[in-house]
Amino acid sequence: MSDPLRQTSPRIIAIANQKGGVGKTTTTINLGAALADTGARVLIVDLDPQGNASTGLGVEMESRGFTTYDFILDEAPLDQIVQATGHDGLLIIPATVDLSSADIELISNEKRSFLLHDALRQPAIDGLLLDYILIDCPPSLNLLTVNAMAAAHSVLIPLQSEFFALEGLSQLMLTIREVRQSANPDLRIEGVLLTMVDARNNLSAQVENDARENLGELVFQTRIPRNVRVSEAPSYALSVLTYDPVSKGAQAYRDLAREIVQKHARAAA
Repeated sequence: MSDPLRQTSPRIIAIANQKGGVGKTTTTINLGAALADTGARVLIVDLDPQGNASTGLGVEMESRGFTTYDFILDEAPLDQIVQATGHDGLLIIPATVDLSSADIELISNEKRSFLLHDALRQPAIDGLLLDYILIDCPPSLNLLTVNAMAAAHSVLIPLQSEFFALEGLSQLMLTIREVRQSANPDLRIEGVLLTMVDARNNLSAQVENDARENLGELVFQTRIPRNVRVSEAPSYALSVLTYDPVSKGAQAYRDLAREIVQKHARAAA
């Protein structure tokens, strides 16, 4: 159960886009690593049954004894669920395919939209001394994604620089609006992140122009380039910041972390 007397709480950001292949999990892993490199303590909640964030941070399948499924539905002890990663300051609650059945089980639960919200606000979370919690959402607008939005302070939306990129945002924005009305009136959009940007491609420039024209300041100044090092890093179970710290991809995620930290600092001032 959540503790209403908690004095401090980490910033909870859901990384969401119902379209697959937009860089959602890549952003979760590398933003988490970049925030950790600033000295923050970060927890990634892998809410995608594919478990790619877990794999990408070196959590082997056989070591996922307790997972996000147990965290949400079985109230398993936190110290049995949270795992360290190879990156200092970065923790993870891993996922397996078992999570794919959670949607069905959630339907019959009267608190179905708030289970993750309450799990992330249990008193034991305080012991982790977290600054940020990043939730890697599944590539669909299902009950798991609704749980993430009900639990989060904000939603970060990766947007691939490709034709029709903006068209897929309308349903996501509608879902965010519905969650605000029904479950989390304080939910905000953290920002829209342009991913897989190819500076040599006129299409990438057009997508960026359209995004900034339609969404204005919601679009991060940071852009994530199409970078082979970013693509290679998960196959070595590493963030790009560890795999190739001087790559353009690693620098872009450092810039994104800095932009987010500065944004929150301004808001708190």
